[in-house]
Amino acid sequence: MSEREGLSADTTHFTLEGVPFRILGGSIHYFRVPRAHWRDRLLKLKACGLNTLTTYVPWNLHEPERGVYVFHEELDLEAYIRLADELDLYVILRPGPYICAEWDLGGLPSWLLQDKQMKLRTTYSGFTTAINSYFDKLIPKIVPLQFKRGGPVIALQVENEYGSYAKDDQYLSFIKEPQKPLLVMEYWSGWFDVWGEPHHVFDAQEMISTVRELLDRGVSINFYMFHGGTSFGFMNGAIDFGTYKPQTSSYDYDAPLTESGDYTVKYHLLRNLLSTYNKELLLDPPSVQSRRAFEPVVVTHYISLWQSLQCVETLIRADDPLNMENLPANGNNGQFYGYTLYETDIYTGGELNSRNHVRDRSLVFLDRELIGVLDYRTQKIRISHIKGEMTLGLLVENCGRVNYGPGLDHQRKGIVKSPFSIFLTYCRFCSCELLLLLISLLQIQLESLKWVSVGNKPSYPAFFRGRLVVDEPTDTFVKLPNWSKGVVFVNGRNLGRHWSVGPQKALYLPGPWLRSGDNQIVVFEEFKADESIHLSENPGYGKIIDVSRHPFCTLM
Repeated sequence: MSEREGLSADTTHFTLEGVPFRILGGSIHYFRVPRAHWRDRLLKLKACGLNTLTTYVPWNLHEPERGVYVFHEELDLEAYIRLADELDLYVILRPGPYICAEWDLGGLPSWLLQDKQMKLRTTYSGFTTAINSYFDKLIPKIVPLQFKRGGPVIALQVENEYGSYAKDDQYLSFIKEPQKPLLVMEYWSGWFDVWGEPHHVFDAQEMISTVRELLDRGVSINFYMFHGGTSFGFMNGAIDFGTYKPQTSSYDYDAPLTESGDYTVKYHLLRNLLSTYNKELLLDPPSVQSRRAFEPVVVTHYISLWQSLQCVETLIRADDPLNMENLPANGNNGQFYGYTLYETDIYTGGELNSRNHVRDRSLVFLDRELIGVLDYRTQKIRISHIKGEMTLGLLVENCGRVNYGPGLDHQRKGIVKSPFSIFLTYCRFCSCELLLLLISLLQIQLESLKWVSVGNKPSYPAFFRGRLVVDEPTDTFVKLPNWSKGVVFVNGRNLGRHWSVGPQKALYLPGPWLRSGDNQIVVFEEFKADESIHLSENPGYGKIIDVSRHPFCTLM
């Protein structure tokens, strides 16, 4: 087959196969959407009048451990691109290696931070060597999917937003291979959320007005996001422009398609507008997928964190605490996400001053009784009553690594430097992705671990479980109105974090992750649990702020 003429740019417009071509694109990240819903979301994009799909490629998911590559199931990038081709969509691929995307460490794998000299996004050899190894695996998967070779990929964007970070003049020259037409386009249809602040929305009419002006001037456009989806598990990022703020698990983004794939006013207005510019016949929008509110799940049993540690076969001992990235876990690639428990023996009281070396948030225990919380705002706790030898414990949570800006270089988590002077003579800690490992083991050892009836007063933190009986699996939302903070697992899948501070009030539970019959819900709760877990048809938010009427830079 003869090679097709790919995307090119002259002084006024793009061409594809030598014909003037306008990019009408929308961003949908395959790693934020259950694979069973890929087709539905892409059909909705096409039915809106768009002709191009854009997606990032997260290095930290595809190479979770150094030299271990994952490109199957939910991470089958090639299948996602081929599906776009089947639906007659072009693809602009954004493989990074840095992607931002409100994703942990901007998509860079945390094991890079094991190197104390690491200089991210530079020509530092430790970084470029790792990129080369990863791209050696990634690029051969992309090459056959290029437009010139019969595939749908019309362009690649290497790196991302380097102007916000730039400190190495040679880096972009290094990273631009393989050379393809460069395209940068993000029209923000909404905005992301951070914990403890309002839910951000963007006025639909104002969006349409701006888009109409751009199109009238002949500008190509890509909507970021067209469908945001969900940062499942512990993959949310954070921002830090003087104050650290972790982002929510929901990546709804107030986009034309909601987190669960519903049409919005923005979608219908945009479709009407694009129909006047896209001369091709528009598809009828697919039917809305069903969702339902199941009966509340009764919480029947719990097991405290301390009892569940029986599942952990070994604890690591060290003279000084190690940060998460340097724990001997995951094939010596460190701990990636979640919580780490640090414990040590103390013999005297005094002031516990974290000096900002506890990242990002820690429950503090004395003989496993909660005495306070350390975070970026609260860095001191007074310990006044010591009765001989007592155990000081810190359950430290990585709330999400910064994904944007100069703070990217300072994202080691856990206890990053010993701040407690006389308190720490040695430290023992779990060398595992604490919650993920425990959930896996708890499912296997449910009977042997003596779960306690919730009729007894729980000892926190704790795992709580209930049984959801489903006749026909369908999408729903998990709501925990009278709980405090923690993580939700359904059939072993981590849906994300819940936190009463909002704005996110519900966790999206995809129907394909449920099964007919019994489904197990396990909630890790730090402070306060209720007797039931609610399943709702729709999400909920706390206070809302319209970013179209407030400069977004003030929200950082």
